[in-house]
Amino acid sequence: MIASIGGGSSTMGLLKYLFGPGEHNEHDNPHIVGSWDGFAPDPGREPGVTFTQLRDALDLRVVQAGERAPKEHVWHCSVRAASTDRLLTDEEWDHIAQRIVAAAGVAPEGDPDGCRWIAVRHADDHIHILATLVRGNLTQPRIRGDWGRVENELTLIENELGLFSLAHARTKDRHSGPKRPTRAELRKAERRNLTQTPRETLRTAVRQSLAGAATEEEFLRRLAEHGIRTSTRRAPSGDAIGYKFALPGDRNAKNEPVWFSGSKLDPDLSLPKIRARLAAGAAEPVYPDPNEHTWPASGRHQASTTIDHALAALADDQSDDRTAATISGSIEILDALAATSPVLSRKEITQAARALDRTGLTHTRAAKTDLRAMRSAARAVLNAGPAVGRAEDGAAAATVLSSLVLLAVVIAKWHTARGHEYQAQAANAAADHLRTAYARHAAKPMAVLDLHSQRLPQPAQDRQAAAIRHALPADHATKVLNENGWNALSATLAEAEAAGHDPAVLLAQAAGRRELASADSATAVLNWRIRRDAGLPTTPTGAAAKPTTRTGAALVRTTTVRQTVPRVDIPAAQPAPVPAAPSSPRPRR
Repeated sequence: MIASIGGGSSTMGLLKYLFGPGEHNEHDNPHIVGSWDGFAPDPGREPGVTFTQLRDALDLRVVQAGERAPKEHVWHCSVRAASTDRLLTDEEWDHIAQRIVAAAGVAPEGDPDGCRWIAVRHADDHIHILATLVRGNLTQPRIRGDWGRVENELTLIENELGLFSLAHARTKDRHSGPKRPTRAELRKAERRNLTQTPRETLRTAVRQSLAGAATEEEFLRRLAEHGIRTSTRRAPSGDAIGYKFALPGDRNAKNEPVWFSGSKLDPDLSLPKIRARLAAGAAEPVYPDPNEHTWPASGRHQASTTIDHALAALADDQSDDRTAATISGSIEILDALAATSPVLSRKEITQAARALDRTGLTHTRAAKTDLRAMRSAARAVLNAGPAVGRAEDGAAAATVLSSLVLLAVVIAKWHTARGHEYQAQAANAAADHLRTAYARHAAKPMAVLDLHSQRLPQPAQDRQAAAIRHALPADHATKVLNENGWNALSATLAEAEAAGHDPAVLLAQAAGRRELASADSATAVLNWRIRRDAGLPTTPTGAAAKPTTRTGAALVRTTTVRQTVPRVDIPAAQPAPVPAAPSSPRPRR
């Protein structure tokens, strides 16, 4: 069961909605199934009973309390059963409602001074509970933390009534990700013919501005380059204690900018969280090749290497802080890639980043060293500049995307092992988007490699197969040799051998980064890792191919003085399709 809790100031307004036809005539036979004393007047089934009579009964204590009554005196909770659950009776819904108001603190069991409430049913699968927040002694109930207690009670109810259990989704981080668009936001976007809501567009723009930023000043500068309006909330001392953001052109009915605080966009975008992320730092990237045209590929190769190291680290230590750093850093890398990628894959990468937003461990402090490494990789991608479709850019994009697919799969497995089904589904969705982006970049270079493999003499093919059997365990070697991508990998190994590398050493190094078993295609992962590590050119030029200056740069890990990299303007956030409206409203905390 899913509960959604809200509030308001108009008892009559909510009554008219609950007993009315609904926004699309979806309400059927509205009636009261439970109330504070079991005798509340029911305008749905009692002839002659009016909304005014029911409102006056519910608001009696509110009127008596006068100025002591809270302005937002209406407490509203909807409770919806799963689509697979059996049809519950009115008596069962009454029992559920009594337990919900007791757990929330609205009307504790056995308390004669509990708040007045009713439960209205106007559909088979859910009820709405309306309560007025003044107790019999004219004090206010203690309902802080009501949402968590209601969630816990729902788990008990599901078990007792044999209903579908959502206990696996009620982890402390279940609702820590960004809020889904409200129905009003979706309709606003539809009226304006937008592909996503302003909140989602703004969230992406803020995240892309933060990706790889070294300082708060740089973050604010990037926001200005996006055209994002920023306002600072300050303490009496003058120190900044919060930011709020607005999209240009997004205005309300009063023609005022629509502002969102960082925490309303995403809990991870509050000012304390932003500063904690920036405090981890981000190293300045180094591009040894003086030719700026090679930098986008080099930046992506550096990022893919960092991701592979993160995968190996997770295999050794799956602690929450290390995983939190890896997830947070991978989102920054994706945002950096989306900001610098061609239209060919930008939308899919952005959608993957937003899916991973829902997998983060907001209540866990990220390991600073791991986060710094991932943020440095994002900075390298951004500072390298936009990829414009050169052949080496496509191969480098395929390399980093193949690593990111593997990372998303590992994140999904991590959450699954801990019963976090919601986060695991989000990670798998991110992996699907990344697979689509990868296929668009990898198709051409893989086809070229496959063609090159057909020109290899049989002895060369046999040597590469022998290298596979020597470097990998027997079961892995058999899998690799039988995959469709084996031809492309054999061409890469032959090219590396001609360039003076030992194929067995390269294979051992590439396979030694672990998590190869989680890959959709082990041959593809090995192929891109080996080409990156050996500094092979994008397009094979024959058996005698030699590393170029560009590919040599991808290999070099230097500590020489960094060259000055020109600032790159970050493109504005790209829209992603508006997701379908959720099956139930978003609960508040």
